[in-house]
Amino acid sequence: MTNISQAISERLQTLSQDNAARRRMPRVLPVLPVRDTVYFPNIFFPLFLGREKSIRALDFALESHRFVLLATQCEVSIEDPTPDDIYKVGTIAEIVQVLRVPDGTVRVTLEGISRAKITRFAQTNPFFKAHVRRLPETRPTGVRIEALMRSVTSLFDELVQNQAGHGGNPIPPALLITVSNVDDPGKLADMIMPHLPLRTEVKQEMLEAIAVEERLEKLNLILEREIEVLNIQRNIRSRVEKEMGDTQREYILREQLKAIQQELGERDGRSSELEEYRTRIVAAEMPEAVEEKAMTELDRLDKMMFASPEGTVIRNYLDWLIALPWSKQTKESLDVDKAARVLDKDHYGLAKVKERIVEFLAVRKLAGEIKGPILCFVGPPGVGKTSIGKSIARALGRKFYRMSLGGVRDEAEIRGHRRTYIGAMPGRIIQGVKQVDTRNPVFMLDEIDKIGADFRGDPSAALLEALDPEQNDSFGDHYLDVPFNLRDVMFITTANVLETIPPALKDRMEVIRFSGYIEEEKMNIAKEFLIPKQIKENGLSKRLLAIHDSAIRKLVREYTREAGVRGLEREIASICRKVAREVAKGNTKKTMVKESDIRTYLGHPKHRYGRAGEKDEIAVATGLVYTEFGGDIVSIEVVLMRGEKGNLTLTGQLGDVMRESGQAALTYVRSRANMLGVDEEFYLHADIHIHVPEGAVPKDGPSAGITLATAIASAITCRPVRKDVAMTGEITLRGRVLPVGGVKEKVLAAHRAGIRTIILPKENEKDLEDIPEDVRLDMKFHFVKHADEVIKLALI
Repeated sequence: MTNISQAISERLQTLSQDNAARRRMPRVLPVLPVRDTVYFPNIFFPLFLGREKSIRALDFALESHRFVLLATQCEVSIEDPTPDDIYKVGTIAEIVQVLRVPDGTVRVTLEGISRAKITRFAQTNPFFKAHVRRLPETRPTGVRIEALMRSVTSLFDELVQNQAGHGGNPIPPALLITVSNVDDPGKLADMIMPHLPLRTEVKQEMLEAIAVEERLEKLNLILEREIEVLNIQRNIRSRVEKEMGDTQREYILREQLKAIQQELGERDGRSSELEEYRTRIVAAEMPEAVEEKAMTELDRLDKMMFASPEGTVIRNYLDWLIALPWSKQTKESLDVDKAARVLDKDHYGLAKVKERIVEFLAVRKLAGEIKGPILCFVGPPGVGKTSIGKSIARALGRKFYRMSLGGVRDEAEIRGHRRTYIGAMPGRIIQGVKQVDTRNPVFMLDEIDKIGADFRGDPSAALLEALDPEQNDSFGDHYLDVPFNLRDVMFITTANVLETIPPALKDRMEVIRFSGYIEEEKMNIAKEFLIPKQIKENGLSKRLLAIHDSAIRKLVREYTREAGVRGLEREIASICRKVAREVAKGNTKKTMVKESDIRTYLGHPKHRYGRAGEKDEIAVATGLVYTEFGGDIVSIEVVLMRGEKGNLTLTGQLGDVMRESGQAALTYVRSRANMLGVDEEFYLHADIHIHVPEGAVPKDGPSAGITLATAIASAITCRPVRKDVAMTGEITLRGRVLPVGGVKEKVLAAHRAGIRTIILPKENEKDLEDIPEDVRLDMKFHFVKHADEVIKLALI
């Protein structure tokens, strides 16, 4: 303020010298568009400039004549106005002082000189420059003018006194002394107008009023209105304070504002917010009960203080209710043939999955409304469970959302938090539906077998309602506290094993098993999907790289051993990267990767094709196991040691069920000592140690029973076990062979390992239908009912 006062004082001292310069004021001036205010002649005022155009206009004025035209923007929100966005009447001002601030803005002190009108713009870039015409300023006299001036001065005095009593941001009383000494009627109006709380449009209208008498009459009316508003405010304050008391100051202020705006016929921001919520609730097309709940919460919000913490909670709640797709639905594609083509294009094999999706589409097309199926894809990693979910969504024309359940232990992740908690929000199912913005997406719950439970609840129990077609039309989320219809959602879950899924949850899902791929399937997948994908991702093309079928087969056999194709894709990607490196060096010749080149690109083979034993061995039997990673083969070793108690030791990180299978196998072998031609008391002089290699991997289940019995029998009889035979089956104490699961995966694992003779329980003969025909024809199967048959087949 001191700097401004000093500048004004210096300006007054040089006023007479400047009069001559003003008469020579140029007709073309730089224009400064200003926002949300109107500047008047005959006063000094500060102005902050931040826009580049405005600063350039200021610099031009400083370098030439120090005059600018201040013109107000029609709309405050416009950042880069055009000539049409600027009022045509403004104020010519002279630059008094300039202060440049480190943040790039400029503070300018200006003196308003006279009104002027823009006749036309001379330029718009790099700043505005316009032809201006100064508007004539008269100084009328007479009794009427004198009366209007006295009335304005008197009303302004009353307004100043009333504002001083109300606190806030009052008009400085010192201004009253200056105003009372002004004898120019036009200058009087111009000095008062900037200090009145008026809309920009009203001030602009006063600026454009050329006739001084008209200006004074309008100012009289404005002052009378402002005084009346202050009087009403005083009355409102008295009435509200009596009713509410001093303890609710914030509420009183809000009531005052509301009452003032009612008197002025204006709407407040709070009313606008409530009206906006009401409109959005109706537009959301909620069910009747949900809309009633939303309106109830809106009524609660209306009765609360504006800044109440509970008000924020209600606003968030209403925003969630409004954002959910209560009635939005994606239009489905019910073309069965097109869906089948999409699924075949994206994935090789997986016939059962594709058949089930096509069946769903066919029924939907014929029946119209049906409940969304709950499918559970079970299989080893890398066989396409997750990716086919996206293809299903594409085939159906629906949106896709994936939610990973691995490691989820909190029930609130599924059902949401109650609104009593700070930071509460809906569960991830409702969040997913909101994100896709449709009530009928394909919703994938990935890794459902890895869901956990702890003191915060059991998420799998919370999923029971969502995954039950009979109940999920009214799914209850704790945060929403209103039912949401999930019946149109197509839920797909994925798992590696079924055993860890709770029975109640498993019962609600239609299980579709994904088996591991056989060698030919992997070859086709590599040629049709993986190689083209990796060529594209590594910036190559078919004219730069090709991989021979024999090389792909070598990759499958010696560099990967898995049920899926992720490892195979990684090896192909490694080859592509090495070829890309050569291309980047300038070698643009086409590279044909042959079988003999694989070792050059990938090093020594990681696996030996045909992992069956190299020779027939005593006390080593080959079993078949099924894990979450698919089928595999395992060698079971038995060693007899001198001892006196016949102790049985089992190692290899075996579970309780597998340990009991070992005990049962030993008991069976002891009961068949005569048949095997050994001393019935052999165990009294020897301890038996059974080991299953790869001790870091947990193992369990009863399916290794006949393999354990075969290895023990081989050890005590010193008869070798055939190297080309693998087996699986549960054994009882009396030697009966019981059926087991995962036959397809186990047979495929044996085929990958080069084993061609399999011993299976008789009751598993029906499972051969699931095994690919080319694998079935390449192998020999023996179906047994008793372990005696296994001994005869396996021992030499």
